[in-house]
Amino acid sequence: MNEVGSKGTGLVVSAHSADFVWRAGGAIALYAKRGWQIKVVCLSFGERGESQKLWKEPGMTLDRVKSGRRAEAERAAGILGAAGIEFFDLGDYPLRTNLDALEKLADIYCALRPAWVLAHSLDDPYNFDHPEATRFAQEARVVAQAHGRKGAAVALGAPPVFLFEPHQPEQCGWKPQLILDISEVWDVKRKAFESMDAQQHLWEYYTRVALQRGSQGARNSDRKMQYGEAYQRVFPTVAECFV
Repeated sequence: MNEVGSKGTGLVVSAHSADFVWRAGGAIALYAKRGWQIKVVCLSFGERGESQKLWKEPGMTLDRVKSGRRAEAERAAGILGAAGIEFFDLGDYPLRTNLDALEKLADIYCALRPAWVLAHSLDDPYNFDHPEATRFAQEARVVAQAHGRKGAAVALGAPPVFLFEPHQPEQCGWKPQLILDISEVWDVKRKAFESMDAQQHLWEYYTRVALQRGSQGARNSDRKMQYGEAYQRVFPTVAECFV
């Protein structure tokens, strides 16, 4: 990813309302702390498949679950310092995108002009919503690059895409190729976790993931880091030098 010292914009595409918190909350908080404008797009609220705790409450309805998950995600995004969060409400289990939503996301790309994009792994045999979200995010990126869509002046460049860590990376064909040191914003990410009450069972799991990636990051560098987030690249890195 770009150096955090230079201000810019970033886009995070999340299948469900909590995914961005567990998997990319450190990146959001780190870049927001440096003055970047980070936008989060949630394609669904995770209302059907990822809100089990809420569905245990007597008399629960779909609208109430959506409202609760939206409030949680908005609180978490605010804690992380995201400049904005937008909900497409495309449903989950299954997540199904459409042409109107594709054009909407392409418009966000063109307006935001992100320096980088974060999304899910390309494969996930446990959750088909996740790779669908990434397929959709990448298609919108390509559509936004088309000069004939709204003119060459509006067309997007080629922001790099990084895939955040899935719940079971070994099963998803996902490999860590970039480890981001999030030690200085770990307390912020952990606080954002605690906004996601509907999935409290994941708080400690993703704390352990962050410690593990921090340990790996320290071993693969000269950094004394404690907490990390790992990402896989989609496209080659283009640079003038190796480091």
